[in-house]
Amino acid sequence: MSTLYLIPTSLGDTGFERILPAYNTDVVSALRFFIVEDVRTARRFLKKTNQAIDIDSLTFFILNQHTTPEELSGFLRPMLEGNDMGVLSEAGCPAIADPGADVVDMAQKNNFKVVPLVGPSSILLSLMASGFNGQSFAFVGYLPIQPVERQKALKRLESRAYTESQSQIFIETPYRNMKMLDEILQICQSNTRLCIAVDITLNTEFIKTKTVKEWKTQLPDLNKRPCIFIIYKS
Repeated sequence: MSTLYLIPTSLGDTGFERILPAYNTDVVSALRFFIVEDVRTARRFLKKTNQAIDIDSLTFFILNQHTTPEELSGFLRPMLEGNDMGVLSEAGCPAIADPGADVVDMAQKNNFKVVPLVGPSSILLSLMASGFNGQSFAFVGYLPIQPVERQKALKRLESRAYTESQSQIFIETPYRNMKMLDEILQICQSNTRLCIAVDITLNTEFIKTKTVKEWKTQLPDLNKRPCIFIIYKS
């Protein structure tokens, strides 16, 4: 049976020996077909994984916001012919806040074997370090861009944190991080707790949990840095 491997990548410029098991290298080195978001970054990742890989002998299928349903339907053709394939995300784990989920769904419907490999997930790593509820949590991705809708979303997430004792995890485009932080501090109650996790697994990693009131006295620099926000009850 053909296998679809879900291959985690680094969250930034981090040594692979710190975040990826050696087993992943063995799997990657044996594959010849990959579904990726960007060929250039995929090639760099594969070469860093194993210098001996013959990049030019590999076949890449590009999956991003421009991929049409017709193109997507043909991505698993190598598997129908008996080949294993790999899915690479731009950062972290495939199919988590990532278009790779569409390919995995297709593989499941075709009864292919799907194997997720071990690797870093900024969502789980930030939750682990937050001190918040790890048994009940929700990752809601990006909040609405429009100010009124965003404020409603923040209030709704804060309400769920209190009424359901559920950790609420979300993200923002790096260049809008500071604006997001400012809105959280304006909208949420002063005793609501906020965890900010930045540059996870990198040398500049910063993960800190404080109340909204405490954050107001000293704002971290989040500009253009990959960041996870988590809010939870006091």
